[in-house]
Amino acid sequence: MTNLLAPLRRMFNPLHEIEAGIYHYISPPNDPRNYRLHLRLESDGSGVLIINAATILHLNQTAAEYAYYLVHNTPADQVARKFSARYNVSRAQASQDYLQLAERIQTLISTPDIDPVTFLDFERQVPYSGQISAPYRLDCALTYRLPTDTSPDAAPVERVKRELDAEEWKTLIDKAWSASIPHIVFTGGEPTLRSDLTELIAHAEANGQISGLLSDGLRLAESAYLEELLQTGLDHLMLVLRPEEPLAWQALENALAQDLFVAVHLTLAAENVKQIPKLLRRLADMGVHAVSLSASDPSLATALHDAREQIARLEMELVWNLPVPYSSLHPIALETSQPEIPEGAGRAWLYVEPDGDVLPSQGVNRVLGNLLADPWEKIWKSTD
Repeated sequence: MTNLLAPLRRMFNPLHEIEAGIYHYISPPNDPRNYRLHLRLESDGSGVLIINAATILHLNQTAAEYAYYLVHNTPADQVARKFSARYNVSRAQASQDYLQLAERIQTLISTPDIDPVTFLDFERQVPYSGQISAPYRLDCALTYRLPTDTSPDAAPVERVKRELDAEEWKTLIDKAWSASIPHIVFTGGEPTLRSDLTELIAHAEANGQISGLLSDGLRLAESAYLEELLQTGLDHLMLVLRPEEPLAWQALENALAQDLFVAVHLTLAAENVKQIPKLLRRLADMGVHAVSLSASDPSLATALHDAREQIARLEMELVWNLPVPYSSLHPIALETSQPEIPEGAGRAWLYVEPDGDVLPSQGVNRVLGNLLADPWEKIWKSTD
């Protein structure tokens, strides 16, 4: 996906004259493709294009400008005239680039199980280096509660005692959408213990936001419950695998059979480290395409490195920027010698506690404000 718009890269630092903001397109009722687009343009001309509230494309300035005209359903010949007049490019080339973008977006619309976030024209080590007006994602910890059989070592630190109700979470989600935040991830604790989870996912979907879920997946072994989540608009799942639990494997099998992007998280620990190679092979054989890793102890750094290498050999994707059980040992940090907090934390994404308190990231105990009580502008300014 990183080379999706390679033909557009030959135009360097184009001048842009389009106002920053959110732009929206819904296909007409007689269009069998039945899709919708949201484009968020930044002040520097870059942007993100949200396709069917399911996939985010990160766009450079040229691609974002083409996307602006696409969202406004501008004919290719008009776009070609505009680009030819402003840039050193022929009308034929501008028209071809525009039609290529439209064609590739239509391909993404019809592609099942696509990664919820696709980076275009960004290198992995600096994917969030531009000036942005708001984060791209909120990780919402709906609850600290966990299943009764969960190990105490896996329990989150309970910073707060209050848990927002459904209407308060809806207000918070709407506030995020008003701030142009296109992506919500529901996490915890265990978010499936909330009886209103499907209601909250449906609310984000109605706004046009992408919704993800971080869960141990045990309830997803119930086919009816999984179907309910999918019907409400769930776009992607990070399943925190408990390998010793048969229901976890059933849940994973159920999820992989759906039109849903599924990633699996494994936490390396002393008691399971010898089984990790076998587990990774089993995941690949089941059709898992994305894996996230962390380790419970610094002594497992070598095993974590080896697991990362095996993931590459199995041609699975290493997921590094979705929320996971907090650990300072994650593969990207090992590879790049970065600080413990992943790049993008507190900028590209923020973490919301069960009472609405906003932290830069999961496990970073610095309160930026309360999203229910404080103005968004005050919270965003606190990230500087």
